[in-house]
Amino acid sequence: MVQYRRDFSPGAIYFFTLTLKNRNSCALTLHSNLLTQSFRWVRHQYPFKTHAMVVLPDHLHVVWELPATDFNYSLRWRLIKTYFSKAIIKSGVILSKNHRNEYSLWQRRFWEHRIRNENDLKTHIDYIHYNPVKHQLVKRPGDWLYSSIHQYIQKGNLPGNWGAG
Repeated sequence: MVQYRRDFSPGAIYFFTLTLKNRNSCALTLHSNLLTQSFRWVRHQYPFKTHAMVVLPDHLHVVWELPATDFNYSLRWRLIKTYFSKAIIKSGVILSKNHRNEYSLWQRRFWEHRIRNENDLKTHIDYIHYNPVKHQLVKRPGDWLYSSIHQYIQKGNLPGNWGAG
């Protein structure tokens, strides 16, 4: 089995990608309210700062900053995935369980990258905001509802037409 080496640096900023098992699913956008609740619940218990985020139908990208004395992003993701899975079941969606008694909604692992500097942070935030265009879901990043780009535009950090060919 492959040994994954994770970077666990307290107070660091990380870029993450999490993906559903079914790449044709629209569960994340169809149930975005439940995903938002999952994030809020976990953030209340285990704080983190979200620098940027985009939710697509079958995967999400996010940049988090952890507290100075904390490095446990794996716990946060496990709780978010569990809370979201249970919440959509409660809403009437039927999910099967695998041989480990885990709901078969999410891929087991996630991609993580520790942000090294300001340029790396900007590159990943831009990647997040442009991702719906990359996947041909919209023509302009600002047209995608499930993105932090709207906060960046509202605060004046990006122009309203950012990323529009």
